[in-house]
Amino acid sequence: MSVYKKFYSRLLLNYIAGSLAAVISIASLIIFAFKEIPRNEYAWMLAVMFVSIAAMLGLEWAVFSRQIRPIRQAFHEPVGTFTDMQSIYLKTHHLPALTVKRIIGPHLFGLAVPAASLSLWLVSAGELSIPPYYVLLALLGGAFLAGMHALIEFYLTSHFIRPVLEEMQFQSLQLFGRELTLGGRVLISIKRKLSWSFFLIGAFPLLLYNLAVQFRLGDWNVDHSAYWKWTGIVLLIGLSFAFFGSRLLTRELETPIQHLYERMAEVKVGYLRTEASDLFSDEFSRLVSGFNHMLRGVRIQAARNDQLVESYFATLAAALDARDPYTAGHSLRVAEYAVQIGNLARLPKHVVDQLRKAALLHDIGKIGIPDAVLLKEGQLSEEEWEQIKAHPVLGEAILKQIEPADEMAAFLPGVRSHHERYDGAGYPDGLKGEEIPLFGRIIAVADAFDAMTSDRPYRKGMDAATAICILEKGKGTQWDPYFVGLFVQAYYEKQTS
Repeated sequence: MSVYKKFYSRLLLNYIAGSLAAVISIASLIIFAFKEIPRNEYAWMLAVMFVSIAAMLGLEWAVFSRQIRPIRQAFHEPVGTFTDMQSIYLKTHHLPALTVKRIIGPHLFGLAVPAASLSLWLVSAGELSIPPYYVLLALLGGAFLAGMHALIEFYLTSHFIRPVLEEMQFQSLQLFGRELTLGGRVLISIKRKLSWSFFLIGAFPLLLYNLAVQFRLGDWNVDHSAYWKWTGIVLLIGLSFAFFGSRLLTRELETPIQHLYERMAEVKVGYLRTEASDLFSDEFSRLVSGFNHMLRGVRIQAARNDQLVESYFATLAAALDARDPYTAGHSLRVAEYAVQIGNLARLPKHVVDQLRKAALLHDIGKIGIPDAVLLKEGQLSEEEWEQIKAHPVLGEAILKQIEPADEMAAFLPGVRSHHERYDGAGYPDGLKGEEIPLFGRIIAVADAFDAMTSDRPYRKGMDAATAICILEKGKGTQWDPYFVGLFVQAYYEKQTS
């Protein structure tokens, strides 16, 4: 049997059984309330019930067919687009709520209106001898039973649609390669669902019992004031207990769910140091323990991934520096100076981390420069100098090939622009002032300082004080005056401390 046929047959079977039980119950409530009813009146009552049931079934079948149509189409007709499939998926999720509306609407009124109208007409015609107010009591009883029926059908339908939803998800992956999901949307809150369920489960039997007692007491014209005063107190106590009990039970279930949801929201934004508090002594304690265990595993894996990424960047930098023994450690030192400037500028921690990685890779484009040019000890020709000047663009192109691209995007501007000058005379784009990306302006200062203080084949590195003086002279022309100022000030403070 296909998924849809099984779903449809189970839904229909349970609905018919529930409807018959509700109708028989309300009919029994009326019929057996009388000790003696003439046989012809029993026949009239049965006729009224058959006509009313026929009207109810006809009206409700029309509504049921319309509600089930999108699901039937998904299994019997080709679904053209993913958007169409997603729409049907959402409508299937709405089916339990639509079932409640169908029972409270067409189901109840399709039965009640014909039954009440025909019964009152037969009473006025003298064919039925029941008091007219019994019809009102029957309507109230029908409403109570319809409410209980709707509650049961809501949970049964919620259960029956799950295999259908799973099959839709499978079909979506097969046809469109995309996963169907609500994306975290809450169609019916658990608080609302449980509070109403608990209240109705407690209130309906109490109300129905009092209604049945009124049938047995007989005419409302007879003085039963003492009984009804007592009954009113019992009803008030019972309904109050059902109301407050439902609120307490709902809160007891909602609190741990909300607690776990808040912790998951923290994890979603990247905060992995959180943990769920072990405040619950029931089965939720297992959920909390499982959540925390899973989160510890995620933290361990995230730490390993961070280590791998760090190793990756360090390896790339080391591979570049290894080509020239005179520039060994250059990338690491530039990264250290860049981090120092970033911290002095009070950049956010995650931005400083991105800056450090960009600084480690700032010269990665030199991998594409021939050794004959890169390691040449004498003066470079104009053509060779143009090859050297191409390394920022080459570096950006290399990093663009690394996946995932969005993880590398933050480093690209710093790699491309670390040889731009503040006055616009730099390369490769001739950017000026604030046009130069933030990382490019910072790395330019760090790169220049390390280049001036490092030994080269054709010269010995200058002392730090001399390099600092050159940086000061180049403020506002070659380098960003703000970042040079921070770096120079930190140097002098360190010298005087």
